[in-house]
Order: sequence, then structure tokens, then C-alpha cells
Amino acid sequence: QVQLVESGGGLVQPGGSLRLSCVASGTIYNLYGMAWYRQAPGKERELVAAISSANAIKYADSVRGRFTISGDKGKGATFLQMNSLKPEDSAVYYCNFEGYSSDRALYPSDYWGQGTEVTVSS
Repeated sequence: QVQLVESGGGLVQPGGSLRLSCVASGTIYNLYGMAWYRQAPGKERELVAAISSANAIKYADSVRGRFTISGDKGKGATFLQMNSLKPEDSAVYYCNFEGYSSDRALYPSDYWGQGTEVTVSS
């Protein structure tokens, strides 16, 4: 089973920056969607940024203009550059890929990273 390995979280002061990385441990066939979600304590998981099958990019209103998602579907990697961080950005961040487990799979699979914690505090 392919794993998504995340890195880059940590403690940062308000106004600072972090870059999250997410890399697949193996091959995801026809990888068509890449996204970052986050979940703060006591809150539901929310979409932060995504790259669609047509490579359209969307952001949550709360991060637009501060966060940038990028990725390489061929290499199974996505990144989230987070600038001008605010305390309300503190959460566990999860990457998500959508693709197929093999070239013979009939239905797509959903892959999730283990989560990386981001804490924005002075």
C-alpha cells in the first residue's frame, strides 16, 4: 500500500513561513487530484488548497494570497508554501491524493498522509 509521507510542520511565530511537503512512497497510477486539508482541535477537517484533475487550483478563502500549493503528479509530490502565518492557521495538516492503485484498477483510491502539526504562536 502506498503511503503519503509528510514533513515540514513545526512551531513558527505569527507572520512567519513554513513549507509542507508530501511525497508518495510508491506509484499512484493516473494521479489526478492533490490537496491539503487541515484540522484544528475541536473543528472539522477543512480543505485548504487543491489541484484538480485539470490542474485548476483553488484555495480556501482564509488562506488565499498567503498559501501556495504546487505539485508534480508524475513524481507523486505536493507542497504547500505557507506565508504570513496566523495563530488561526494552527492545525494538523494532511495531504490527500486521488488516483489508482494499479493500471488495472477500476475505481480510484483516496490516499492520506499521516498529518503534520503546524503551530503558530509567539
